[in-house]
Amino acid sequence: MEISRNKFVTLSYELRLNDAEGEVIERTDDNNPLAFLFGAGKMLQMFEDKLEGLKAGEEFSFQLKPDEAYGEVNPQAIVDLPKNIFEVNGEIDGSLLTVGNQVPMQDAQGNRLNGIVLEVTDDTVKMDFNHPLAGDALYFSGSVLDVREGTDEEIAEAAGLHDSCGVEGGCSTCGSGC
Repeated sequence: MEISRNKFVTLSYELRLNDAEGEVIERTDDNNPLAFLFGAGKMLQMFEDKLEGLKAGEEFSFQLKPDEAYGEVNPQAIVDLPKNIFEVNGEIDGSLLTVGNQVPMQDAQGNRLNGIVLEVTDDTVKMDFNHPLAGDALYFSGSVLDVREGTDEEIAEAAGLHDSCGVEGGCSTCGSGC
């Protein structure tokens, strides 16, 4: 069976920065594989494009340029924020505002963002909201362990029906207990 939309795919892979000789930044194996519903929008689009059509047992290796992965570094995503927005009950947790720390935040529209603390002054905190791999080329190599039809449950979960419907005791929309 070939990798295509709504197939459940299991992979082992190694991710390196830049090329085949770059620093290893992530690795999965047969005991702890990456498993996902293909075409559900949870993976990088170009990552899926490179895998489409492969079958169980086939190997792959490819590079994604920054614009195919997490984009270039956006200087506008590096901002100075007032230090007082980090107060909880009038106090700032000093361990939170440590250079290099990743801090979960929300923008004005309620979207979740992760920022990395770059600098802390008396009044401001410089945060980088770029993806940590922005500006980097990514090199993937690995093998396809399994390809099968996605179940109705997996397809519903990938569509977010389990996260949003919240019906107790059974859901007529997605057919599960949510």
